[in-house]
Amino acid sequence: MLVFAALPGAVSAQLPPKAPNSSIITLTPEPGFFTEPGIAINPNNPQQVVAVYQDNAHAAYSFDAGRTWQIATGVEPSNYRVSGDVSTAFDNQGHAFICYIAFDKLGTFNYWGHNSSRNGIYVRRSLDGGKNWDSKDIAATEQPEKTPDGKDVPWEDKPYLVADNSHGPYAGNLYIGWTRWTIADSRIQFVRSTDHGKTWSKPIEIDNVRGLPRDDNGAVEGFAGAVGPDSTLYAVWADGNHLVFTASSDGGLTFAPTRNIIDTAPTMFSIDAVARANGFPQIAIDPRGGPKGGRLYVTWADYRNGEIDIFCSSSKDFGATWSSATRVNTDPVHHGAEHFFQWMAVDPADGSVNVIFYDRRGDPKNRAQIVVLARSADGGQSFQNYSWTDQPFNAKGGFIGDYSGLAVMNGRVYGIWTEKPENLTTRDTIIRIGVADFSTSAATTSSSPPKANLK
Repeated sequence: MLVFAALPGAVSAQLPPKAPNSSIITLTPEPGFFTEPGIAINPNNPQQVVAVYQDNAHAAYSFDAGRTWQIATGVEPSNYRVSGDVSTAFDNQGHAFICYIAFDKLGTFNYWGHNSSRNGIYVRRSLDGGKNWDSKDIAATEQPEKTPDGKDVPWEDKPYLVADNSHGPYAGNLYIGWTRWTIADSRIQFVRSTDHGKTWSKPIEIDNVRGLPRDDNGAVEGFAGAVGPDSTLYAVWADGNHLVFTASSDGGLTFAPTRNIIDTAPTMFSIDAVARANGFPQIAIDPRGGPKGGRLYVTWADYRNGEIDIFCSSSKDFGATWSSATRVNTDPVHHGAEHFFQWMAVDPADGSVNVIFYDRRGDPKNRAQIVVLARSADGGQSFQNYSWTDQPFNAKGGFIGDYSGLAVMNGRVYGIWTEKPENLTTRDTIIRIGVADFSTSAATTSSSPPKANLK
């Protein structure tokens, strides 16, 4: 067991064992305002991995399963001041995509639809695994500076890109869901592409109940999606004190009426020494188990126990009913430590449920965190925790984003997250990538973690 290097005079706490066959690289050796990363694996060639982060929109690529990385160029838009809120995916042709918002200035703090500037959601494609990107991005939706009568335009926020890599009837489709802020409310919007990202449909609203117009609590926010082997698209987001679920069986053309599936404590919350934090959900499906696939999983974070914990619930009937919440972090309940910015991925090879999150169980003052990887091999009923890092960092009130990222295939797990360097006095941060390998071949051929060097 690892021991946390606690502050002088504090009682040290044991941490989970090190993640197996693990390595970590710093993707951004020179600190900058880097946050909110994502990561994806090419299903047609698992040696190819793409990582994205903000701001502005950046991408990096690896052609050797995460052992070495290079930063791509020509990703951020040149016609906007700021771009970010990135996500990434590979489609069934092995093409990589990055999705991002772009804008000139923010609206009123937390009331983003008020006094907003022109903005939009854009997609850029790479045909060679992330090394080179199309010279022109494509608008999934965009807003002008003002409406014709001079009123504020909606603000498009937190988009999430989903690819249908199944063998179902809508294989190859791409989907984006996001929150649209107006001065009166918040709405979940959705677009789809049926031609590999070349064109996008007109946005539709897929919520049945709109949320509040502020980014504090009570908004509809945090869209995430997953596609089953029959091309069914499952979607989830947060709305106040519950998670909302819907599904589309016709390639994103229409959606079933939304349902509140899981009661939560608020998923927007305050954490000491972090500028902002949330527990927005993710959804994933085990593609094994039949024509429609196996279990669906949802993860999120809330403070029902006082401290903020990570939770997981599963459905054996494709979202009709859901299990009781399982606590993902394994420190004692009411320990007082915060756990946040989780991200989940299910391994299509073995069905394991993998979750990354920041973890403060080792700091009695509850301010510094390490990165933990949790893994379930029993359908989400229990989780083993692993320390991906063992050197804690304190964000010191800085902004470290709204999310981290995770991808897994054939037992090889890739995590990506934001850290604040220990001696840095500016707002700058770094992006780090961790690799862990649970595969039988890794366990039998590697007695020590592989080295990963950034190129």
